[in-house]
Amino acid sequence: MTTIYKQTHERKRIPERLQAVLWSANIHHLDIKRDKGYIVHQVFAYGRMEDIIWLLQVYTRDDLRKVFTTVPYKDYDRSRFYFIKNFILNLETVHLDERLYVRNIPRNIEQR
Repeated sequence: MTTIYKQTHERKRIPERLQAVLWSANIHHLDIKRDKGYIVHQVFAYGRMEDIIWLLQVYTRDDLRKVFTTVPYKDYDRSRFYFIKNFILNLETVHLDERLYVRNIPRNIEQR
């Protein structure tokens, strides 16, 4: 069973400071479990180090890796993508197609 919250008995609240990072939604209407993909990618792509540390306190590293690798989000700049992938999530040996993550790289639209 995957643990969504590190502290299961306490409902974690999203800090007010993250409203600027989670700008397309009211943080009071976000649910940490339901909106995990949006929260994780927005904080990884636009948050400060203290915001990333908050993510690590709310979600397990395995949950963060799973969201990052299975739900690509094309809104990272290249350096941020590799920083999150290789240093925060320790995924340096995992190949992820940067075209699915880095915003200024065209997606491959070839048919398979």
